[in-house]
Amino acid sequence: MATHPSTRPPTAPATVRPAIPPTARAAARPPATVRAAQPAAARPPAPDVMKALLPYEPRSAAEARRLVRTALAAWGLEELADAGEVVVSELAGNAVRTGCHRSMAVTVERITEARVRISVRDGSRTLPCLIDAGPDAESGRGMALIHHLTAGQWGATPEPYGKTVHADLRTRPPHGPEPAGSV
Repeated sequence: MATHPSTRPPTAPATVRPAIPPTARAAARPPATVRAAQPAAARPPAPDVMKALLPYEPRSAAEARRLVRTALAAWGLEELADAGEVVVSELAGNAVRTGCHRSMAVTVERITEARVRISVRDGSRTLPCLIDAGPDAESGRGMALIHHLTAGQWGATPEPYGKTVHADLRTRPPHGPEPAGSV
């Protein structure tokens, strides 16, 4: 027998379930699983890299500083926050002055437990350099400041459409016991 496309096959009869009193349903249910809250030490670690794409505007330096402070706090490296904010402010400020029109990429990366890399990628291929700004110069001290804060651990990588300038900050090693005989 041919069926018309709009004809549906007959449905199976509905399954009838016997009525179960609510108290019996509760007794038949498996006990609920209760999970204890994870202690802070068991929480997943913060990612080792945090990034932001920011416009080439002076106000982007504030957002870059916020990114650095947030990343360092998440990693328990708050002692690097002040230096990190100065470094990223200088790098972002230099990127803003390039005159590029797209966005700069700001990255904070935990390299080791005690070392963090802050980098800014911009659209200019002009590499930064240390200059000897005279006492009356209004600018030109930024890379010297970064050089000082990072103990010379900074650099620039040319890229096809710009460059990335990075600076590495390290925590200070914990002080050991005082040498014998010291006062």
